[in-house]
Order: sequence, then C-alpha cells, then structure tokens
Amino acid sequence: MDDVSTGTLFLLLGVLLCLSAFFSGSETALTALNRYKSQHLAQRGHRGAQRALRLLERQDRLIGVILLGNNFVNILASAISTILGLRLFGEPGLAIATGLLTVVILIFAEVTPKTLGALNPERLAYPASAVYGPLQLVLYPVVLAVTGIARLLLRLLGVRPEDAEQHNLSTEELRTVVAETRAMLPRRHQAMLLSLLDLEKATVEDIMIPRNEIKGVDITEDWEDCLRAIQGSQHTRLPIYEGSIDDLRGIIHIRRLFPLLAAGELDRETLLAQAREPYFIPEGTALNQQLLNFQAQRRRIGFVVDEYGDIQGLVTLEDILEEIVGEFTTDPATRNRRVKVDADGSYLVDAKASVRYLNRSMGWNLPSSSARTLNGLILNQLETIPKPGAKLRLGDYQVEIVAVAAHLIESVRVTTPIKA
Repeated sequence: MDDVSTGTLFLLLGVLLCLSAFFSGSETALTALNRYKSQHLAQRGHRGAQRALRLLERQDRLIGVILLGNNFVNILASAISTILGLRLFGEPGLAIATGLLTVVILIFAEVTPKTLGALNPERLAYPASAVYGPLQLVLYPVVLAVTGIARLLLRLLGVRPEDAEQHNLSTEELRTVVAETRAMLPRRHQAMLLSLLDLEKATVEDIMIPRNEIKGVDITEDWEDCLRAIQGSQHTRLPIYEGSIDDLRGIIHIRRLFPLLAAGELDRETLLAQAREPYFIPEGTALNQQLLNFQAQRRRIGFVVDEYGDIQGLVTLEDILEEIVGEFTTDPATRNRRVKVDADGSYLVDAKASVRYLNRSMGWNLPSSSARTLNGLILNQLETIPKPGAKLRLGDYQVEIVAVAAHLIESVRVTTPIKA
C-alpha cells in the first residue's frame, strides 16, 4: 500500500463505502419485500420480482452472500482508513481514522441505505437481485461452508431453518393484512373479505330461521288451505310436511307447480311426487363449511337437526351469502322486519331476532356468548319470564319489555348509549 497514492486510497475508500451501502440497503430491502406483491408481479412476468423470489427461497444463502460481501468491504475500508490516518496525522491518526470511519459508515453505509431499503424495498431489491444471483454462483463454495456451519449451530440450539418455510398466515393474521389495505381496497370490498374470514367463527344455528318460524305446507290440512299456502307463498321453495315439521316429506320448488296449477292437475299425490328429498345439516356446522356443502350437494336450502335428529331450524344459501355481502333484499318491509326506529330514537325490536343479526345490521355490541336470540339473552339474565314494562341492562343498552306471549318475549324497546 506504500506505493499507492493518497488520492487513490481515498477513491478506493469511497468505492468501498458505496459497496457497503449497497449491501446494507439491499439486505433490508430484500427482507422487507412484500412477498404477495412480488408473487403477483412475478406471475405477470416481472423479472426482478422473479429473481428476488428465487433468492428468498434460500434465505440463509442470500444472507451469507450479503454478510460476506459487507464484512469484506467494511474490513478493507477499515484497513485503508488506518493507512490514511497514519499518513495524514501520524500515530494520532489511528484514533481519528477509527472515529471518522465509524461515523461515516453509520450514516452513509448503514442508517441511510437501510432506511431507504425499508421505505422503498422494491426499488432496491429488484435491481440488487440481478447482482446477487451471479455473486451467489461465484461465492458458492464459501457460502455453502458458512451456511452449513450456521445450520449446524442452529440445530444444536433446537432451531430448524426448514420450519420457517412452512409458516403460513393464520386467519387472524390474514384479517390484519386485509384491515391494513384500506388505501388499496374500497371499504365495501374490505368488509366483504373480513366477513368471509368470519364465516368460520359462526355456525348454522347463528343464522337459521327457528323451527317455529318455518313456513310450509301441511298436507294433512284441507286441500284448499294447502293451495292458498302455495299460491300465497313469498318463498320459491316450500317444505312439505305431514302434521308437524318433524315429519318432513320434502321440499317443493313453486315454479315446478305453475304448469300443474294452470292445468288443474295439482293434487296431494302430485305435490308429493314433485317434492325433492330434504337435506339435513348437523348443528354446529361452521358457515364456511356449509357453504362448501351446499355447493357440493347442489342445494340451496337445508334443515338444521340436533343430535337427536329433531329439526331446529332452516338455513338457505342466501342466508350465508348475506353474511358475506350484507342483506340484498330490495323489499324495505322485509329488510326492516325486526327493527323499527321510534320518534324518540329508541328501537322497537323483535325479541326473536338473533343477537348476531342485530350486532351486524345495527352496529350494536350486545353480548352474544350466552344466547343466540335477544329473547334468550334476556331470559338468561333475568332467569324468569318478565312482564311488560320490566327493564334491564344488556351491556351498555337499556332494554324495556314491550310484549310477552305465554313463555316468549315478543318485542322489546332498546335504547342505545349516547355516543360522545
């Protein structure tokens, strides 16, 4: 080095600092890279993204190359700065060179490039991947030896690098990813994605129509009454039963009866012949699984049964879809059938409405762990059947009993907390 001029040493030191900044910034950029965005770009043919993903498949080798390069240029820069310090300042130059080099490396080769890499990972990672690919081939023997020793040490510590490749996003982590995409996704789409993820938390009992509200045709009744039930039905599919819903005979599609009604050929035997075998759903089935079951069975309606085989309620494909996209009925009377707003700002609520429905549709926060319906929630808290006029609190909500029929609360008045 004695034959090399001071100017050349300064130039070489500048180049080494630039290389150190490159290694530091690209390391941060590659590790901070959005894998999902890169995979999307790679599928569209982006070569930088494809190269970066190939490098990240063996992250231990990539880190080995980066650290080898970074340590080499930093050590060489330290040696050159020591020579320059001795030439310019003599013995005190050792301390001066060490202090100055530390500050320069910290600012220009560490903090600045790493901050840039963290804020704009694609801007640095994709071009850098073109350098690291050939560099890995050149340094392969050294990198292989270094990573092999590192893997051995990790195994002694009980860490398997292969396990990191099997880590997938959990549902809650995926919810966080979706929640953080507000700037890229319309709020409506974001809500639909979150609702889709929530399907596994709800079961068919949470959205089913309870058995006492199931509308159908009892073929034991007078035939004229059966015809009126068919012709006046607001549903496209009707259960056919004999005496009780527990004696279910099938499901009939109203559209299939129109030609028979027009021709005057519809009777009890023909009605039963047109009915399709009912489809039963075990209670406790998660909504995401039932959505797949409906698709596999080519069904749109099913009856929820308990462990004894008794029918508890009815679930339709539309009910599950509304859990994802919200209610899509165009009938205002149907949409607001369970909640009415009074002039004083309170709400007159059908007590048979499910707590889940009220929380989702009204934005409330009623406790939902102890009962599925508002009626059940009130009875669980009071442990007796209340009389009209009785009042209680459910969380932050004031509830007044409006109407009671026999052993069932029919309607209540809910006063919501005043928002600050």
